Amino acid sequence: MHSPGALSHDDVPQIAAAVLDRLRARSPRVHCITNAVAQNFTANVLLAAGAVPSMTLSAEEIGPFVRGASALLVNLGTLDRERREATVMAVEAATRGNVPWVLDPVFIDRSTPRAALARALIASAPKAVRLNAAEFFALSGGEPTREAMAAYARDKKIIVGLSGATDLVSDGERLSTIANGHMLMAKVTAMGCAASALVAACLAVEQDAWRATAAALTMIGVAGELAAARANGPGSFAVAIIDALYNLDGPTLMARSKVN
Repeated sequence: MHSPGALSHDDVPQIAAAVLDRLRARSPRVHCITNAVAQNFTANVLLAAGAVPSMTLSAEEIGPFVRGASALLVNLGTLDRERREATVMAVEAATRGNVPWVLDPVFIDRSTPRAALARALIASAPKAVRLNAAEFFALSGGEPTREAMAAYARDKKIIVGLSGATDLVSDGERLSTIANGHMLMAKVTAMGCAASALVAACLAVEQDAWRATAAALTMIGVAGELAAARANGPGSFAVAIIDALYNLDGPTLMARSKVN
């Protein structure tokens, strides 16, 4: 998975700036199968970053919508029958159409059937999985150490984007640690869902999935810090982070990124 001439960790801010420029120039469409409480916020985050969201779950529409998209997000947050069926159809369409996709295995630590579905979806070769520590344990059966992340990424040929106080991105060879973000991000529903959608958007304009994932998590982390400086609490923060993403630019990313 390691591409020839891959940039060093110190270049992640430059990568993020370049990916953001391409997002704004190309306006890729990201089809999102996401949970009911996340749809509006996720759509607004994508629009603020420069992408175009679509959200249909219709069995009649899902195939054409995914095949015509630049990337796909599969989020398991509210896994009702309609979303489960749409997920299967969407992943099949993405596979046939060579559309890159991201898995966000929300709450698989709370539900054995959901965890089983997530493992089956991993076998369908998403480019990246973005998750938290509990979800990684449920998916892999191991604690989310850097070594375990790397081993899982190598074994599944996937990028692992682990969110936490410090975000980690691994492809089994490269590792990036991203220390941007703010505690208010954990107080707004759908923040992680939107971050996964942003990973999908970055995959639409960056073929190297490790770079795309690191770029997306850097963008959302920097935007979170900028938003927190203006917010009075979670409510105003939810609005401020959309404004921060909309106004984000390459020089700001490079100046504020905390990446190793």
